[in-house]
Amino acid sequence: MIWRLVHILALFWMMAGVGSTVPLIWRAWWMSDLDRKALLLGEAQTNESTWLLPGLIAAGITGFAWAAAEDWNLVRTGWLLALEVVFALDAFIFVPLMGVGLRRVRFLALQAQKRGEMTDELRDALADNVPLVFGTLVVLTIPLMVWLPVVQPF
Repeated sequence: MIWRLVHILALFWMMAGVGSTVPLIWRAWWMSDLDRKALLLGEAQTNESTWLLPGLIAAGITGFAWAAAEDWNLVRTGWLLALEVVFALDAFIFVPLMGVGLRRVRFLALQAQKRGEMTDELRDALADNVPLVFGTLVVLTIPLMVWLPVVQPF
């Protein structure tokens, strides 16, 4: 029972990270003012390292501990295995790629801000849409990760 509570708190921490990071990326992407774009990207990067990454790690560890305490088979329980795969996609592919892209775009936005004009490198990085795409994929996997343990379809 205690692991369930701790896991739910870790999930709130992770969701606070997603909610404080991805909307800032979305907003910065469509912002035309270079100073505000750099500010939003910097804030998103801070929130990613302060809230999203520790919350993701805490959710993974507490979820594993809860499953072990409840004596669930991590491989033979279908919905749990599917949840592990989706979580692994988020933890090892989507969030790291979002973070790398976010750091790159933030760095280029700061360089452009220092020059006082939009640079070609920043335009190219914004056209790549890496943080935007992978941040959106993280958001889209959340309903699936909620649905799997609630419905337990297999």
